[in-house]
Amino acid sequence: MRAMQTEPMRYTRVLSIAGSDSGGGAGIQADLKTFAALGCYGMTAITALTAQNTLGVSAIHGVPPEMLKAQLCAVFDDIGVDAVKIGMLHAPDIVRTVAWALKQYKVRRVVLDPVMVATSGDQLITPMTVQVLVDELFPLATVVTPNLDEAALLLSRPIEAAHELEAAARDLLAMGAPAVLLKGGHLPGDEVADLLVTGPGPVQRLASPRIDSRNTHGTGCTLSSAIASHLALGEPLDRAVALARSYILQAIEQGADVYTGAGHGPLNHGFAPTAQHKRARD
Repeated sequence: MRAMQTEPMRYTRVLSIAGSDSGGGAGIQADLKTFAALGCYGMTAITALTAQNTLGVSAIHGVPPEMLKAQLCAVFDDIGVDAVKIGMLHAPDIVRTVAWALKQYKVRRVVLDPVMVATSGDQLITPMTVQVLVDELFPLATVVTPNLDEAALLLSRPIEAAHELEAAARDLLAMGAPAVLLKGGHLPGDEVADLLVTGPGPVQRLASPRIDSRNTHGTGCTLSSAIASHLALGEPLDRAVALARSYILQAIEQGADVYTGAGHGPLNHGFAPTAQHKRARD
C-alpha cells in the first residue's frame, strides 16, 4: 500500500539584520533567542561586531556593505523570509544596503528598531547615519520602535514627561513611518506606558506596572524581535505588539532574580519556549 503523500512544510522564518553582542544579551543573540522562544526559525545578517558585556560597549567593528549584501542575498535567495527585524545600522552605506534588499525582495513585514543608544548609554550610530535611516528605511517599515533616547535623537528634542509622548509619536509618524511604537520605559514612575500610533486616529496606549530588575539589557532588541515573530506568524500589527509586550514583560520578570555580570544583565528569553511553528511550503 502506498504511503499517503504529505504536503511539503516549512518553518516560519524571521531574519535579524543587526549587530552582534558578544555578551549575548542584546543584538542578534537576543533576537535569535526570541525567535526560537516564539516558535520561529531565526536567521541573521550581521551589520557590526561589538565587544560588549553587561557594563557597556568597548569596541565596534563594522561589517563592509558588500559582506552585508552577500549575507542578505544568501538568506533571501535560498531560505526566504516571512518578516525582518532591523537593529543596529551604524553607517549610511549599511542603511542603503538594507533598503536595497527590502525593495529587491519585496519584504512586507519589517520591524525597524532604530538602535542608537545602548542600555549603558553608549551611542551606537554616527550622526550622519540618522537622516539616511529616516529617508531610506522609515517608508519601508511596518512599524518603527524607538525608545525615548532614540526618539529624542530623531526629533532633536528631549522627551521628558508622559504628556509629551503622543506629540512625539505623531511627529515620528510624520517623518514617514507607517506606524510608530514609542516606548516610554525611560520615564520615571511605577507604570511603564508605550504608545502605538498607526495613523490620524486615536493612539493605543499599552501600560503595565514597572518590574523591579537590574536585568534590562536587550529589552528593545527583544521587543522588536518578538513583534517581528508575531507578524511572521500572521498576527496583525496591534495584536503582534500586544503579544510581544506580554512576552517581554514575562522575560524581564522571570530573569529579575538572576545575576549575570556586574551591570545590566539579560532577560530570561527562554522562560517558556514554544515548539517551532510549521506551515505549508509556498
